[in-house]
Amino acid sequence: MNPSEPAPMRNGRHYGLDWLRIAAFGLLILYHIGMVFSPWSWVIKTPHAITALVPPMALLTPWRLPLLFAVSGFASRHLFERSGGAGAFLRSRNLRLLVPLAFGMAVLIPPEMWVRVQEGGYPHGYLHFWLLDYWHWGEFYGRVLPSWEHLWFVAYLWAYTAVLALALMLHGPALRRGADRLVAWLLEGRRLLWVPIVVMTILRLALLFVVPEEKGLLTDWSGHARFVPIFLFGFILAGAPQIWPRIAQLWPAALMLALASGATVLSVELSYPGDMLPPHWIMAADRAARTVMAWTMILVLFHFADRMLNRDHRWRATIAEAVFPFYLIHQPVIVLIAWHTLPMGLSATVEFALLAAGTLAASTLFYLLGREVDWLRPLIGLSRRPGRRARGSSPQAA
Repeated sequence: MNPSEPAPMRNGRHYGLDWLRIAAFGLLILYHIGMVFSPWSWVIKTPHAITALVPPMALLTPWRLPLLFAVSGFASRHLFERSGGAGAFLRSRNLRLLVPLAFGMAVLIPPEMWVRVQEGGYPHGYLHFWLLDYWHWGEFYGRVLPSWEHLWFVAYLWAYTAVLALALMLHGPALRRGADRLVAWLLEGRRLLWVPIVVMTILRLALLFVVPEEKGLLTDWSGHARFVPIFLFGFILAGAPQIWPRIAQLWPAALMLALASGATVLSVELSYPGDMLPPHWIMAADRAARTVMAWTMILVLFHFADRMLNRDHRWRATIAEAVFPFYLIHQPVIVLIAWHTLPMGLSATVEFALLAAGTLAASTLFYLLGREVDWLRPLIGLSRRPGRRARGSSPQAA
């Protein structure tokens, strides 16, 4: 096969991006387990602070979330094409994202928030908290309730797809023509490599000292400046296979930039550990380096997925289906296991093993049970079970 040609796809599905999505969510779960032990602040902390985790986690931080939005944008384009229109696509996204988000906020997140308010001195048990206090709107024992915690990603993804769907409803042909012109322009020279870096760096630095870097659908403008362009890139790439050969040509240069920007990120992290704030110019250099690393790592990983992973496996469909339920449940499980085992005074090795094994077991059970119960499937982000035949209907009608 010519290395400048994209790997083949069967039935329009890019298996490499499926595997990359699986790996990205797997890294996210490991990252959150690592946060229990890292010196950085998080939901719950072990007394075993492992400083050796800082370098690998610092090098993951700039690109792990942008990668999730990139592969989500790619998947969204295929869902859009299968939906048959922007309206149907939006209805599908409402069902597959808003329903699990609501279920997560009402059922999965409250145990985690109970742990957090317990740390602030909350005197009551979980049932009292969930029935009476979790629905308190606003700050409560130092926490804002109700909360979506790690499910902010689902809220952001729904917002991006909803705005995109509405835009396609109103101006679909014009947007498609504009996207085609943009793709043709970016494919000239090395523009695909440096133009997104310049645009996203300018956006991020323009907002750096103007708005706070905090999660919130209506407040996280710095996050939106990073995630929206990358989400749209994934969406456009899924409909523009001519981009793949350019990625194949640019990935060595992208890798060199990723290594250089990663060295900058790591240097700043080690020089100003924890909550220590660097001077403004160093903070600006750090944010620029993070932007460079995010974009270049996406190009490198997309090329790797296209060349090395674009093949099916009998377990791929099952694992790909399990990814979202695993994501929904993993953080509350980590927090609850840590909350109940930390008083035992276990070693860091045993604690990590319990967190990893317990999270894997609980997430697997959550998925396996949820997928077998029809009314639970939408709550954990799964589609209706295929092949259900209406009683009394013919095979043709079904």
